[in-house]
Amino acid sequence: MPTTLSVNLNKIALLRNSRGRDFPSLTDFGRLALTQGARGLTIHPRPDQRHARYDDIASLAALITEFPGSELNIEGNPTPEFIDIVIQARPAQCTLVPDDPNQLTSDHGYDVDTDGAFLKPIIARLQAAGIRVSLFMDPDPSAMAKAAALGTDRVELYTEHWAESFHTPDQDRVLAQFRETAAAAQAAGMGVNAGHDLDLHNVADFLTIPGIDEVSIGHALTIEALYQGYGAVVKQYVGICNDSA
Repeated sequence: MPTTLSVNLNKIALLRNSRGRDFPSLTDFGRLALTQGARGLTIHPRPDQRHARYDDIASLAALITEFPGSELNIEGNPTPEFIDIVIQARPAQCTLVPDDPNQLTSDHGYDVDTDGAFLKPIIARLQAAGIRVSLFMDPDPSAMAKAAALGTDRVELYTEHWAESFHTPDQDRVLAQFRETAAAAQAAGMGVNAGHDLDLHNVADFLTIPGIDEVSIGHALTIEALYQGYGAVVKQYVGICNDSA
């Protein structure tokens, strides 16, 4: 099966929030992504709701129903409020991420030795609501069986290390580490997702790893869309201004 693309809409939400109105609209951009063949949408509402907000979930959940076979993935730190909201929304997938509220962005995966006792009942509660659970994890093959023992359905591999190594002498070594981790996760019965700083340049080589179920991409995708479309829009505005003379 080919890898599924889930488009992370957080950067669109950040732009929206900077002006205090629904422009750009997450549902408009979500619909555009799904129309172009993405099979999922991801949001990561943080406690300060600086980009995606909890009140975005209902509209995106409704949008997903217009595209059979597509999925909503809600990421976040499993606080009681977050878990209650996710269970009420019942997305296809919830990705649990060990974010500190003050973090600028996600920068590490779970330590299952430390966090396992905390995570296990949360995973069970989400699954009882019919939600597939994924744990955000560093590329450590030895941790995969331990993650599986918690009952999680999937892991999402934190791919910052891959992005940093791309086109450096470490590239092959780092890719081999991710390959070994993915194989260990699959051997333990889990699916494998991946995300963080994947982009148009590095994602194809990463997907030489067999059996990656899903990649979640938002930051780079949004920037690449700006690069590819910014000049054309400037040209349109210049044309309008020139016609005003």
